[in-house]
Amino acid sequence: MKNVVVEDRPREKLARLGPSALGDNELLALVLGHGGASRGALELANTLLTRAGGARGLLRLTDRDLRQIPGVGPARAAQVLAAVELGRRTMLPDPLERRQFVSPRQIADWLIPQYGACPVEQFGVILLDTRLQLLATRVISVGSLDASPAHPRDVFREAVATRAAFVVLFHNHPSGDPTPSAEDVQLTAQLTEAGDLLGIGVLDHVIVGATGYFSFKEQQRGESEGLRLRRRS
Repeated sequence: MKNVVVEDRPREKLARLGPSALGDNELLALVLGHGGASRGALELANTLLTRAGGARGLLRLTDRDLRQIPGVGPARAAQVLAAVELGRRTMLPDPLERRQFVSPRQIADWLIPQYGACPVEQFGVILLDTRLQLLATRVISVGSLDASPAHPRDVFREAVATRAAFVVLFHNHPSGDPTPSAEDVQLTAQLTEAGDLLGIGVLDHVIVGATGYFSFKEQQRGESEGLRLRRRS
């Protein structure tokens, strides 16, 4: 940082131009505070961002990951994790707000900040009333890097307990690619059938990645529209 002109140093630049004018490395350098004996905060920030694959990748780094980087000890790892978590929480909805979900996009926009960047797979259920308003969200199981089984009894136990009229299934793909697997397709069909037997509608199964999502409802809608178009032609 000593080689950077004073007015171009992150703190001075932020005061002069505002935080939006700073690059990811400059913002992270401010979080870190200072560098070490061999390198400055900007250089350390660049190393961290390279290791994470960019600013969004910081969501995936654990305390152990951070402390393996030379120059990052327990205190700096805690600073980075706290800053990332604070940013994530600013994207979450007001917990007192009764949200209403009427589209897969709304559901995905709500889920991605919470689960999209999780390093392990989590399977859960959104519980809705007859007006599609949120009653509760429950994580049913937490799996390894690539597996998180969910049994119908666990899913619908929560639905019955909250008197939910409808449920939306969801889980994340730690790889970041929300494309459903064959197991995802099979599980969706199994849980939808179980919901029909219990009189609890499974509205959708939404799979989220760090930035995108897949909706079984949207896929079915697209296939139906495709069939209609083919019949007209």
